[in-house]
Amino acid sequence: MSEHCARFRDVGKRYDDLWVLQDVSLELPARHTSAIVGESGCGKTTLLQLANGVLRPDAGTIDVLGGPVPTTDVEAFRRRIGYAVQGAGLFPHLTVRANVTLLARLEGWPAERIAERFEELLDEMGLAAGLADQYPIQLSGGQQQRAGLCRALMLKPDMLLLDEPFSALDPISRVELCEQFASAQRQEGVSALLVTHDMREAAQLADYLVILGEGGVLQAGATTEVIAKPRPGYVERLLNTQLGDLR
Repeated sequence: MSEHCARFRDVGKRYDDLWVLQDVSLELPARHTSAIVGESGCGKTTLLQLANGVLRPDAGTIDVLGGPVPTTDVEAFRRRIGYAVQGAGLFPHLTVRANVTLLARLEGWPAERIAERFEELLDEMGLAAGLADQYPIQLSGGQQQRAGLCRALMLKPDMLLLDEPFSALDPISRVELCEQFASAQRQEGVSALLVTHDMREAAQLADYLVILGEGGVLQAGATTEVIAKPRPGYVERLLNTQLGDLR
């Protein structure tokens, strides 16, 4: 298996005449969590959407899970990638069980395998079995987000894309869910790419850290190394502002 879950080589993406990303070159480690940090509008979500083929680069090349992002049979490729977003995105008319197991049922998994995987994920994400037949409106925000992560993990994906999944939660729920996710990620051994504007969250969850700004990569490396030796200027100010008491 490749040591990298994704490689970006001189990647650029523009909307009309505006380049959101330019000359982005990254190698993100497999079976670890990488965090993409930056201000709103810096291209964080665009990077995720390039990774799963929702968007196509206007420059450069992208390899994901050992090969180029395909231009045909994209659905099969995307089934290897889980996606979790802010607010969980659960279908309101489906129970927790139906939401989490939806893709497995569409894939034709046997009922016994679906039930086993569902119970496994509830346990990993700290959800009580009694919530299985409740609807999203009956759950707290933290419970909804846990269910959303269960759904993203249901098919045992090789990669998990996380677009600020914890940002709408209250601070206590957020800390608890981050700890639960970190444990589940290690247990699943899945490569995860986390978009966040919160440096504390990135420091807690990520082994590899990418700071985006000005349309490109300002600094990237092992999280501990970036925190210990931030580049002067924006990165140093960002870390001092958000992690001042932890550095």
